[in-house]
Amino acid sequence: MARLPKIAELTPNLSGWGFFLCTRKETRSGRTGNEFLEVGLTDVSGEIGAKVFQDVDAIKLEFDAGEFVKAQGRSNLYQGRTELILDKIRRVIPDRDAADGFREDECIQCAPRSVDVMWAELMDRLDSVQDPALRNLLLGMVTRHADRLRVWPAARRVHHAYRSGLLEHVLQIMSISLFLADQYNARRDLLIAGALLHDIGKLQELSYETSTDYTVEGNLVGHIVLGVGMLRDAVRDQPGLPAELVTELEHMILSHHGSFEHGSPVEPKTVEAYLLAAVDDLDAKIHQVRRHLAEDDSPGRFTSMNKRLDRSLFKPPAS
Repeated sequence: MARLPKIAELTPNLSGWGFFLCTRKETRSGRTGNEFLEVGLTDVSGEIGAKVFQDVDAIKLEFDAGEFVKAQGRSNLYQGRTELILDKIRRVIPDRDAADGFREDECIQCAPRSVDVMWAELMDRLDSVQDPALRNLLLGMVTRHADRLRVWPAARRVHHAYRSGLLEHVLQIMSISLFLADQYNARRDLLIAGALLHDIGKLQELSYETSTDYTVEGNLVGHIVLGVGMLRDAVRDQPGLPAELVTELEHMILSHHGSFEHGSPVEPKTVEAYLLAAVDDLDAKIHQVRRHLAEDDSPGRFTSMNKRLDRSLFKPPAS
């Protein structure tokens, strides 16, 4: 049996096998009451849903979420999306499967840009901060959390939910915020700081090795409050910051979801907080739009309904 193409290149009615990272594994009941497995699989090109209907009791013991797997089956179109119907799936046996081409880095979805290139851009942005005390604070936080900040996803599922997705998201917000700062005469230093700090709590909210999940603190407290705590810890190690500046930084973290309805404990009350919340929302939504357009396989000029965006999307002509 042939090897399947990368997830991004899968079309319906293909049969074969492939290596993937299993990101989720759930036992479900079908309409007739029979159990089936619903599985999330990724490779470097994207993510796909998969189902197992046969020999469920035996197969579900063969692997767990967070493990690399070898899966065999066929692709199928279901509700406008390509999925996999699996006959077999098991955890990877590295020594044996390497001969068939198994490579961990080919199974993990990553940001499209090199992490080293993005990290150099982040350092350039932080070096441009004019206030020395604020610059030292931000550089200190980046140094302290570099191992996680380089690789952490921005979310479990919604947007930038892949390796180095948080860094990618932060840099995009910095770029757009600084453009808007020039248009609205906003404080550039605060916007650079807000872009870095607004989701810093996700380093504690999410656990990440090869797959992403919520920590106990993430579930019970959430990244907004965790981020304020991380900022306060850093401020204690960086004397000389004006108290009002620290309060404004806390306000930007606390208000970056934009409204009470969307989970912010306070709503934006400064120009910079308004801009940060608007750009954060825009970047997350555009990422979801592009992902839905890329993954949707429904016929016609419009995609299937996206529940989070609450709409179908127009498919632009191929360039």
